[in-house]
Amino acid sequence: MAKQENQAIDVDRVDKIVARHASREGALLPVLKEVQDLVGYLPEEALKRVALGLGLSLSRVYGVATFYSLFYTTPKGKYVVRVCESAPCHVQGAPEVIAAIERELGVPFGETTPDGRFTLEMVSCLGVCGVAPAVMVEDRVYGNLTPETVIAVLQEYR
Repeated sequence: MAKQENQAIDVDRVDKIVARHASREGALLPVLKEVQDLVGYLPEEALKRVALGLGLSLSRVYGVATFYSLFYTTPKGKYVVRVCESAPCHVQGAPEVIAAIERELGVPFGETTPDGRFTLEMVSCLGVCGVAPAVMVEDRVYGNLTPETVIAVLQEYR
């Protein structure tokens, strides 16, 4: 199930993550990643703890958290499905793959399935143009997709 926005976070665990990295130059990105891995996303309360612990302004921490597409400030599904919308993917059949994903999961891109299992996102480029069209589920890339093969990929995560 997707994390709830009003879920209380374990501030002690967040503080421990921050403390482990606090003395390192450039600690913000690894801290945000670990906190997101812990909570499932980066709620405001966690961002405040990170800012306080690293001696940074909340606006700087929030700016970094919202700049990078792999950080989330709202809850996401258990599996995030990213579909490449670059020109090579488009030409090689991404629109048909996208339509198949939306039909299979019953939600449009930018949304999370009602069961909290999948969140659908478009990305500018996955950097795998040689195997277009491509999608990424979590950290795994799938290429040379068709509407039929993308359904099989989604079934792996059901």
